[in-house]
Amino acid sequence: MTRPGQTETRAALPGGAPAGPAAGAAFARVRNWLSLRWAALALLLVGIFVYYPIFDNFRVSTTDEDIYTGELSYVGLGNYVRLMHDPVVWSALVNNVLYAVLSVVFQVFGAFVLAALIEGLSNEGWRRFWRAVYFIPSAISVTVSGLLFYFIYQPKIGLLNAALAHLGLGGLIQPWLGGEHTAIYAIIAMSQWQGFGYSTLLFAIAIQKIPRELYDAAIIDGAGPLRRMWNVTLPLTREMTGLMIIVTITGAFQVFNEVMVMTAGGPNNSSQVLGTWLYQQGFIENNFGYGAAIAAVIFVVTLLTGLAQLWYTRRRRVEL
Repeated sequence: MTRPGQTETRAALPGGAPAGPAAGAAFARVRNWLSLRWAALALLLVGIFVYYPIFDNFRVSTTDEDIYTGELSYVGLGNYVRLMHDPVVWSALVNNVLYAVLSVVFQVFGAFVLAALIEGLSNEGWRRFWRAVYFIPSAISVTVSGLLFYFIYQPKIGLLNAALAHLGLGGLIQPWLGGEHTAIYAIIAMSQWQGFGYSTLLFAIAIQKIPRELYDAAIIDGAGPLRRMWNVTLPLTREMTGLMIIVTITGAFQVFNEVMVMTAGGPNNSSQVLGTWLYQQGFIENNFGYGAAIAAVIFVVTLLTGLAQLWYTRRRRVEL
């Protein structure tokens, strides 16, 4: 009740909505409707730009389409049968698997060890310095890194062969990008140099989140540096390790720029990967349906790899 000359005041909900059961319910309905609208818009955009292209790619992979004239004929699973009998596809798949294995060794486990060593330094200034040193290559674009290493690998004027000659290892001098047995390894080496620091920085961030009390307790129990790394750091960074394995393997099966810049798949298709062979067949040879079939293989491999790693990581999760 209000006295004469006074006005009744009511508390307002956030956003200026008046208080009261009916008004509060109406405000909640409006807020929920707005939330659903934005969620629906996000789902619509994801569906248009992500899921629709995936399903449409599978449709295109069952056709033989000329991208220049628009002529289209359905071949069913013919492109997949052709893919199974294509020796370059199998060679490219082996290169992708090799790329993935070496990337996991260096960019996951190697980066984890380096991050643990950096974060184990007692001086914060030195920790910042080494993080910056190893991250600098990751700030360089892949194309620039590829061109840089293209000149490093030059057989006559390249830095690598010159260094080998000065070290008395002239027997190892060879055309690194021109040899069928060395080209893919030279490309992988460049890729590891370029991405190693980024992985190290992510592991350093994960290690920084581990409570210091756990390390202090391990030291009191007499655990040395290696044992602390194995029993404390590794289990508590398992989720980051799982994420990095997924990202590294999927990236290895989607690699394209490094190969195109340095060798374009040569010599004699020895450094082809699935991405470059897809480009060669779909856009150079005008076998668009066949290229879509190769893209479908890349999608299935990366999807299964990601699902398997997520399942394993969730089973082995460690709670702080």
